[in-house]
Amino acid sequence: MTARRQALGRYGEGLVERWYAERGYRVLERNWRCPLGELDLVVTDGIHLVICEVKTRSTDRFGTGFEAITARKQQQVRRLAAHYARQRGGWSGPIRCDAASVMGRKVEVLAGAF
Repeated sequence: MTARRQALGRYGEGLVERWYAERGYRVLERNWRCPLGELDLVVTDGIHLVICEVKTRSTDRFGTGFEAITARKQQQVRRLAAHYARQRGGWSGPIRCDAASVMGRKVEVLAGAF
């Protein structure tokens, strides 16, 4: 991945992190990694453990960020979410997978997207 794309991704993740924080969520992790892969954002509202997959685009030439979250990616995020919960001593509450699309400064979040 090029440095430009990495910077764009970090930018979008920062905007989404702020979006959650402004709504009262507590950010637990950003770019959590394990041998199975990476989770972009892990947040909680005190009830839900929320895993958010963030896709940032500079243009819509190749579609929206939401369109880039394929069924395969959704499956991987679900698997990583379960692994994260187990590693953190188990999560007794519900786990929700959100999707976020960032274009410019515009942030859209779909709660429970998959």
